Amino acid sequence: MYQTLLFDIRDSICTITINRPDKMNALNKDVFTELDQAMDEVYRNDAIRSVIITGTGAKAFVAGADITEFSALNKDEAMALAKRGQDVFFKIENSYKPVVAAVNGFALGGGCELAMACHFRLCSENAKFGQPEVNLGLIPGYGGTQRLTQLVGKGRSMELQMSAKLVDAAEALQIGLVNYVTSPEGLLEKTKEILTLINTKAPIAIGKVIDCINTAVVSDSAYTNGKSGYDKEVEAFGDCFDTADMKEGTTAFLEKRKAVFTGK
Repeated sequence: MYQTLLFDIRDSICTITINRPDKMNALNKDVFTELDQAMDEVYRNDAIRSVIITGTGAKAFVAGADITEFSALNKDEAMALAKRGQDVFFKIENSYKPVVAAVNGFALGGGCELAMACHFRLCSENAKFGQPEVNLGLIPGYGGTQRLTQLVGKGRSMELQMSAKLVDAAEALQIGLVNYVTSPEGLLEKTKEILTLINTKAPIAIGKVIDCINTAVVSDSAYTNGKSGYDKEVEAFGDCFDTADMKEGTTAFLEKRKAVFTGK
């Protein structure tokens, strides 16, 4: 089905693997097209409850954008490329199903931006993160200036993006860029363990959590419909009361049994 991705669904977890090992899984226009299509499938397929995004091999998650596509671009074409990348990453970030990055090596440039578009990140001990675009006379274009600042704070984001410094796994954990560091062999296992737990929770409520937290870190009213995070939380809290899952969850709690959620 895909030429640049591997797409697998097991136990309600969809694993999307960027599969260009000869290019260290670099992002090109075909990867963006297929990643967009893969996320469309995630949105519509009820068999999928959560998603892992990772890369093929032990060396790279995504080593960056495919720079060979940059050389012939003019300003307007470059802006269209950045907008395209941002739109695909917004689709990941705004998914009502959890999307987690399992970073198995280098996550540089567009690869770091892809990881940051996911709802949270785990990485292996050999992972390295960075936004080295200034080495090319460029800046991040797929949301990196914004998301890295949201995740690690203004001062550290300024330093990392102006110096092009790479961050290893231990520092990534320290500064809050990742939630866990694992061995390379245990990365997918740990990621699936977390998602298996999340998958036992009420799907609609999980989607509302994602939406409200995204609102907390996005200041642009175009993406929040003019509502503050607090306004959205009140509305989302009320919406949950119209769901069968809320009735099941509260009933199960009172009956001292495990809830069985249906996403309705």
